[in-house]
Amino acid sequence: MAELNIDFELVKNFINGDESAFNRLAVKYQEKIYWHARRMTGDHYDADEIVQEVLMVLYNKLKTFEFKSSLYTWIYTITNTRSINYLKKKKVRSFLSLDDIKNEKVEPKNIIDDLEKAQKIDMIEKALQSLPLKQREVFIMRNFDELSYEEISRIKGKSIGALKANHFHALHKIKELLKNE
Repeated sequence: MAELNIDFELVKNFINGDESAFNRLAVKYQEKIYWHARRMTGDHYDADEIVQEVLMVLYNKLKTFEFKSSLYTWIYTITNTRSINYLKKKKVRSFLSLDDIKNEKVEPKNIIDDLEKAQKIDMIEKALQSLPLKQREVFIMRNFDELSYEEISRIKGKSIGALKANHFHALHKIKELLKNE
């Protein structure tokens, strides 16, 4: 509850003209925004772009925050929506431009010790990316962001039963994909 009060106080201070209050909120939530976007996109650079986009939206829209939910729930919803929109735009761009594939540079890596870890991370990211978007969202929210079904339900506006079904199917598909690797 104290966390909620601190966030609300910072929002009120920002609305009243205190720019440093926004900076404190940005620092506090930037990493959470990044990791959700990263898990959604599977790419560091895409996640960085989404973080910048979300922070701009927050700066411009924070004055419209209604204090009806936690600030984190509001930020999470914005991040999730921006991530989905980014993925849709990226899909369209990649469909329209095959030149990117031709010009892509592959840099050799000499870090043998990290290879196994990188391969595991890559397998998990590929498994996540292979899931349908609804299942991926619920899986990430539940397993990485550690949100309860009730919190996910508020964010997504979906029934808890539907969310549990999506999570179950996602978990089953990921287990199968990882087992086959």
